[in-house]
Amino acid sequence: MTQNKLQASSNHHHQDTPHTHVHSEASLKQIINRLSRIEGHIRGVKTMVSESRPCPEVLIQLAAVRGAIDRVSRMILDEHLNECVARAAQEGNIEEELQELKAALDRFLP
Repeated sequence: MTQNKLQASSNHHHQDTPHTHVHSEASLKQIINRLSRIEGHIRGVKTMVSESRPCPEVLIQLAAVRGAIDRVSRMILDEHLNECVARAAQEGNIEEELQELKAALDRFLP
C-alpha cells in the first residue's frame, strides 16, 4: 500500500470477494477534521441548552450544524463516487455498488 493511502475499517462484499475501502490519507483527514468540528459545535449547542439560552439562538446553531453535516455528507458522497464507484466500474462490480449506494441514499435522504 502506498504511503498516501489508508484502508478504512468497513468492507463491502461484492459477490464472494470482499473489497476494503481505500481512500487517500488527505481525504480521510479532511473528513475527520470536519466531523471533529461538528462534534465541538454540538457540544456548544448542548451548553446553550443547559444554560437556557433563547430558543431562536439554539435553532440557528442547530441549522449551522445541519449545514455542516450536509457538507461533510457531500464530501463523503463525492469521495465514494470518485473512488469506490469508479473502482467498482473498473472491477466489473458497478451494478452491485450502485445498488448499495441507492440503498444508502434511500436511508439518508428524507
